[in-house]
Amino acid sequence: MAIYAIGDIHGSINALKTIFQQGLIKEDDKVVFLGDYIDKGPDSKGVIDWLIEKSKTFDFEFILGNHEIMMRRAKSSTEIFEYWLEEYGGSLTLNSYKIGDNQNWMNQIDKTHWNFIDSCLPYLEIGDFIFVHAGLEENKSLEEQNEHYLFFKKFEEPLIYDPVKTVICGHTARVNGKIADFGHTICIDTFAHGGMWLTCLNVETGEFLKANNKGQIEKGK
Repeated sequence: MAIYAIGDIHGSINALKTIFQQGLIKEDDKVVFLGDYIDKGPDSKGVIDWLIEKSKTFDFEFILGNHEIMMRRAKSSTEIFEYWLEEYGGSLTLNSYKIGDNQNWMNQIDKTHWNFIDSCLPYLEIGDFIFVHAGLEENKSLEEQNEHYLFFKKFEEPLIYDPVKTVICGHTARVNGKIADFGHTICIDTFAHGGMWLTCLNVETGEFLKANNKGQIEKGK
């Protein structure tokens, strides 16, 4: 069984499907998605539909991202709703559901999609690896981590969280499309929505498969 991590999808359904069409990932492999399934890209609804359906046959784990948090908060605040639309790319998410920015928007999204967001994990620890959306704060246990570090804080050169464990994260987009490997921390948000790559990383071997929305792929280690 291999353990894979997949970075920020941001509605990039074509890139996501292309990765799985390569036949690399088997049904008994573990795949950890690092959050930010929605916003900025063309088909947030399609991404969540696809993930829910494929999770019936694949072994998927879903980490919560800051974009899911903002979408959820937007349900209860007009101010946050407008901020989500304008600053987070939420308008593209609503477009994918074919609904407008009216007061009843949240009820026009299928409950299974809200349940999906609510079920996402703040982090996941598997063996020598810790999977998280944004990063971790030093000198605090996983249980003590706060929302800012887990979901929102940008990291350029992350500090060492655990000398014997590797943190696998997304969130801080690598606009050059390259994985940022700091040794103790590996960031695999490779700017899928911005015309670069969606990355699937074998965390144990370091081998990666990237795909973009044009259906192109890149492999390496």
